[in-house]
Amino acid sequence: MEKPILEAQNISKVYDVDGTKTTALRCASLKIYPGEFVAIMGPSGSGKSTLLHIMGLLDRPTDGKYTFEGKSINEYSDDELAHIRNERLGFVFQMFNLLPRASVLENIKLPLLYSHVPENERMTLAQKAAEAVGLKERIDHTASQLSGGERQRVAIARALVNNPSIIFADEPTGNLDSKSGGQIMDIINKLNEKGHTIVLVTHETYTAHYAQRLIRLYDGKIEDDIKVDKRNVDHEFMK
Repeated sequence: MEKPILEAQNISKVYDVDGTKTTALRCASLKIYPGEFVAIMGPSGSGKSTLLHIMGLLDRPTDGKYTFEGKSINEYSDDELAHIRNERLGFVFQMFNLLPRASVLENIKLPLLYSHVPENERMTLAQKAAEAVGLKERIDHTASQLSGGERQRVAIARALVNNPSIIFADEPTGNLDSKSGGQIMDIINKLNEKGHTIVLVTHETYTAHYAQRLIRLYDGKIEDDIKVDKRNVDHEFMK
């Protein structure tokens, strides 16, 4: 039987700011298997991004157990977690997080600066990643010279330059028009078809349609975790 690549067991997250405690996640349990495309939906403040940050090893749960490839994250050192984030995981965020004055290639190469990839191979890998997202002709442009859709393509290329096992996408189309958003989702879908595990946080129904599985959060709790029936997708998402 296939083992999950990620597993959360009754994880909770409580933020304490100046003595005021806010619970962002409540006893969430889930498993994600290699090659899945999972969409996480819910209203603002439901815990979507908190859950993604914990799954992406950017944060730790306050309570419960979270495992990556069968090993509790508490058993990893901070250096080991940083290594996994850099070489095994890719991240795409709504705000792009690019260096505005750096070129497309320079932005894509950033994760390679902290990897074991030899310097003479970094340019080749960055060029291949740029080509994979349709930016071959724009590699010398700075990020500030690109459209919103092109910037998000750069962010995706940066996320996949190390060929990660899992790509976490947090509202990747939130700042884009529907046409550009559809193009971005087509790229993410193709990455899934090539074997990458995708975890997508979104509030937009049309982006969640690409997923094979839907997790709904409400007030920090997982309300639904369902397989998506592509033949009846609108019913599944809108009910």
